[in-house]
Amino acid sequence: MPDSRPQPPPSSSGTPGGAADPAALLLCGARLADGRTVDVRLGRGRIEAVGTAGSLAAGPPRAAGPARVDLGGYLLLPAPAEPHSHADTALTADTDGPASHTPEDVQRRATEAALLQLGHGATALRAHVRVGDVQGLGALAAVLQVRRTLRGLAELTTVATPRVLTGVAGADGLAMLRDAMKMGATAVGGCPDLDPDPTGYVETVLGVASEHGCPVDLHTDAADPARLARLAAMAGGLRPGVTLSPCGGLGSLPAETAGRTADQLAAAGVTVVCLPQGGCGVAEHRGPAPVRLLRAAGVRVAAGSGALRDVSNPVGRGDPLEAAYLLASRHGLRPEDAYDAVSASARAALGLPEIRVEAGFPADLLAVRGDRLAGVLSLAYSRIVIHRGRVVARTSAVREYRNSAATAEPGLPRQGRGQLS
Repeated sequence: MPDSRPQPPPSSSGTPGGAADPAALLLCGARLADGRTVDVRLGRGRIEAVGTAGSLAAGPPRAAGPARVDLGGYLLLPAPAEPHSHADTALTADTDGPASHTPEDVQRRATEAALLQLGHGATALRAHVRVGDVQGLGALAAVLQVRRTLRGLAELTTVATPRVLTGVAGADGLAMLRDAMKMGATAVGGCPDLDPDPTGYVETVLGVASEHGCPVDLHTDAADPARLARLAAMAGGLRPGVTLSPCGGLGSLPAETAGRTADQLAAAGVTVVCLPQGGCGVAEHRGPAPVRLLRAAGVRVAAGSGALRDVSNPVGRGDPLEAAYLLASRHGLRPEDAYDAVSASARAALGLPEIRVEAGFPADLLAVRGDRLAGVLSLAYSRIVIHRGRVVARTSAVREYRNSAATAEPGLPRQGRGQLS
């Protein structure tokens, strides 16, 4: 039977004329999720080869061998992505007094937030940015500048989110939304629940998305199954697709009603991004989405962090592995499925290509100290982040145990030191 799985693009082994790639990287002794220990050679932003440990040390003929990174003791995974963040409000809880929304302050906070998330492993991020109201397009301009600043470190895309799109007040919102798309926003979003005419809001958003050929990413926590069914029906014909989050209202519906609604979302090809770390200020937080019910219906479920230290969640971490941990510990997902929600499914929600630790796939990877996925979801301090074949972030931690000779318990060392996972 032929293999029907998606195939990677062809991978070349050298630059034109056979010249060596100066940015080539060799990852040595990494453990994969399936238990194998391998070497992985990266070049030109892709995975060139994967072989048993020690087999790629020589590599192809090169004037100088590739740079080496020893990943002994690390688990190597496809890099996670952040499908739902709020760059314009991130870290505002850390300020004294009212938060400033000047473009300069938004740019500073958004940069800090993106680097925090990158350090956790997220090499691709989608940021929802409010347009209109008192902010106008200033916050969007600031986040677009952050996108340019981070080029080469992480991929940052933006969702323009107007507050009102119907009635007299909606005319200004629609004009602002169209201007936002011309400026470079990559998706259309917003919260129809806050508009006097939610159906009209969705129709307008879908129309603008159709004009620009861009994705739609809407906030909704409505517990109204009829509204969600209408939204699914309206979204079904749109490509490249529609994402909804956080959808916690589904969890308050009777099981049979929620099941029918999930079936409608699946039939429409809608992706649901749940926020296990907390909600966000754009939609009312009703608790977590029914992740297992949605997955059972065939809905693609990704997980994002949502609010990051703002009025909605003053202690957010912006860590995809924490989101996966919560999906496993609170929602009963297998560790593999929980990590898929923050990696493969999150990337698919952003329209990004799949990553596997196989030749030909993009070299966006996360190495975490540990040897089992369940273990690194439980405790994962030391990480190495790779984007387009380059190490772009590294975090390490050390644990020490100290005890004086006088009080040391029998069998305990007077001093112990070890690297945290």
